[in-house]
Amino acid sequence: MKERTDQKLAVLIDADNIPYSNIKGMLDEIAKLGTPTIKRIYADWTKPTVSGWKPALLEHAITPIQQYSYTQGKNSSDSAMIIDAMDILHSEKVDGFCLVSSDSDFTRLATRLRESGMVVFGIGEKKTPKPFIVACDKFIYIEIIGAKEPHKTKKVATTTSTESTKVDTLDEAFIVLLKNSITDIADDDGWAALAAVGALINKKKPDFDPRNYGFQKLTPLIKSLKKQFIVDEREVEKTRIKHIYVKIKE
Repeated sequence: MKERTDQKLAVLIDADNIPYSNIKGMLDEIAKLGTPTIKRIYADWTKPTVSGWKPALLEHAITPIQQYSYTQGKNSSDSAMIIDAMDILHSEKVDGFCLVSSDSDFTRLATRLRESGMVVFGIGEKKTPKPFIVACDKFIYIEIIGAKEPHKTKKVATTTSTESTKVDTLDEAFIVLLKNSITDIADDDGWAALAAVGALINKKKPDFDPRNYGFQKLTPLIKSLKKQFIVDEREVEKTRIKHIYVKIKE
């Protein structure tokens, strides 16, 4: 999926289902995707459980939306967030939405927004149910935001961990996904542009991100899989630009 950094985004945050500890990292991540022209956060602000959010709201100019809990044990923010999202959609003031939550109740909202031609980014914890993840164009896990690339490893099936992030394993299922995606767009000689491969993988797997596997970018991830893939860096004439191509090793 091609991302436009100039697109206007409505950022809607479910405070009941998202930790406040990495709010700056989340907003920095959103800035890579577009310009957050609307920033709202939903909760029952009379509850002490969301008090940790309050300093961040002032620092990052996020508008708090009060939603009282009418029923005990039920997240009251869902309906307010959904209603606001639909109002914003029909106002035609944004190009897309960023839904920050780990709650599957927003699955239908994400689907409806995409049906209306909006790009939808999701941000949530790794515990987020799969239906919400696949309903988004792209889903980013909070756990990898701000994580630094660990030391490089030569083994495909090695699980590496950073100080605060458990890194996913480059297992056989992921290798098959890579190979299938390369085959889908490869030329007659078997070469495929790595940027196009990454975009296709994101369409097949919205929560794909090289950082899930301990790499900041897709290129070093592919280069670590020397037994499976060949990487070719081609310089553009009279420029310093390099295009990366990848091929399945026979």
